Amino acid sequence: MDLVLTVLMGGFLLAVLFFVLRVEDWRSYTPAGGGLGQVEERRVEYAEKPSGILRWLTTVDHKDIGMLYGLYALIAFIWAGLGVVLMRVELVAPDIDLMQAGFYNALLTTHGLTMLFLFTTPMIAAFANYFIPLLIGADDMAFPRINAIAFWLLPPAAILIWIGFPLASIADIPAPQTAWTMYTPLSAEQPSPATDLMLLGLHLSGISTTMGAINFIATIFTERDIEWPELDLFSWTMLTQSGLILFAFPLLGSALIMLLLDRNFGTTFFAPEGGGGPILWQHLFWFFGHPEVYIIVLPPMGLVSLILPRFAGRKLFGYKFVVYSTLAIGVLSFGVWAHHMFSTGIDPRLRVSFMAVSMAIAIPSAVKVFNWITTMWNGNLRMTAPMLFSVGFIQNFIIGGVTGVFLAAIPVNLVLHDTYYVVGHFHFIVMGAIAVALFAGFYYWFPIYSGKMYQKKLAHWHFWLTMIGSNVTFFAMIFLGYGGMPRRYATYLPQFTTWHQVATLGAVILAVGQLIFVWNIVQSWLEGPVVEDSDPWNLKAEGMGSPEWTWFEKKRETALADGGGADSRESDAGERDRSERERKPEDDV
Repeated sequence: MDLVLTVLMGGFLLAVLFFVLRVEDWRSYTPAGGGLGQVEERRVEYAEKPSGILRWLTTVDHKDIGMLYGLYALIAFIWAGLGVVLMRVELVAPDIDLMQAGFYNALLTTHGLTMLFLFTTPMIAAFANYFIPLLIGADDMAFPRINAIAFWLLPPAAILIWIGFPLASIADIPAPQTAWTMYTPLSAEQPSPATDLMLLGLHLSGISTTMGAINFIATIFTERDIEWPELDLFSWTMLTQSGLILFAFPLLGSALIMLLLDRNFGTTFFAPEGGGGPILWQHLFWFFGHPEVYIIVLPPMGLVSLILPRFAGRKLFGYKFVVYSTLAIGVLSFGVWAHHMFSTGIDPRLRVSFMAVSMAIAIPSAVKVFNWITTMWNGNLRMTAPMLFSVGFIQNFIIGGVTGVFLAAIPVNLVLHDTYYVVGHFHFIVMGAIAVALFAGFYYWFPIYSGKMYQKKLAHWHFWLTMIGSNVTFFAMIFLGYGGMPRRYATYLPQFTTWHQVATLGAVILAVGQLIFVWNIVQSWLEGPVVEDSDPWNLKAEGMGSPEWTWFEKKRETALADGGGADSRESDAGERDRSERERKPEDDV
């Protein structure tokens, strides 16, 4: 059964590869199978977008694809949130049997994978796809069809990662129970075919992410209409992130293939009896895994660097140092992976070197924090929802970063390794910082991609409940770690009850905040007040305008001139479609 499923999925991957290779013109803006007039090197005419569902299934417009990424990430966020609420309810008391331990382990596994691979990375891609071409003055991404293919690999990836739950109820096939790190020999010996499907789903998501990274690098290098010193910080962080992806994700893909071979074809990459070993998996995984942390935190840093000055009324302090610190983080991130392995018995001399680099990487992160704080110092602060979430990001990032520095110290690490302290530290970064910065971007650009304005009071409720809930939950986890509570357990000793109940209370507060967020976004999108001004944040008065808002102003003017009203959405590229039709042939020479 395992072999049949593996062969079927291998055939599916080959079919995807065949489809990818048969597309003749990667730089075409028209759907596959279509075709308009070509100039010598590049298509410059744009097909009118079809209406209805066909538009979304065939689109190669970067803004449409950004919207698809955003919707996908939001669904994944809801899935991961529901799973963690179930887990926290199970942990209210040590003797609650809301679920079996196996189901808890399966939720734990998919929660981690969903948040890292299916929420944070796609949500970052949503903002990047929509706004980077606007920020750098490009018409679109460098390879629009690759952009579309990269997205459409993600839905089957999610299905494969989550399919263990329906299989468990329908065919009595256990869901994967490997945790998100998939340590061997546990992941190599679990007999469930659902684990193979999960590994293949992760492989698909890695291919998608790598394709997107290549596209972002090509776009920023070749399509920008500005010089490097004028490049915004979000684009800088996306460029650095994409470089990290090119080096990190292929290694993860290789490790996943090796694990699949061990599971299905009797190889011994991670089996000691054949010359391999479980430590090899840890080296391969964490060589990807720790750069992955910076892959998902750098773009949120870029968002904060872009948004925070707009509401502080002054330019970002130390622009060059923020850029240099971004590049430094990218380089140093590949020299810290073994601090996850201090307790495995590796050579003490190696441990010391990794401890030094793990502490050193805190320096460029601290540079950013001081620059953000200095930007706000004596500024004209306007505490809008985007600004509140940017400040919240800084606070939670400081806590997550400082707790991480302690883990970089070998003696402390040996005591706290694999305890809830690590869970609290990591969640301060992923939910407390990364997700909070993404919320800032969500609210800041909401008028652009929806044409509406959200309910500001609900956005403020969302902020305060998110900050209170995240700090209550994750500080409780840190205190559990200090007490010696091990992670990844469905029950615990009675002395840990109080802090587990505090963590569950915080998780409920956090969940209520996210319900308000989803309601606010959906209700405002459908029924919210139409944006009447192309400068809803009053950035021009502060001298803080930026290219995407200039584009938004032109889009509104074009819609009004056509009689469509301020809420016209005939085509996200409407003015570009018209300008291309009116362009003279000699203009393209």
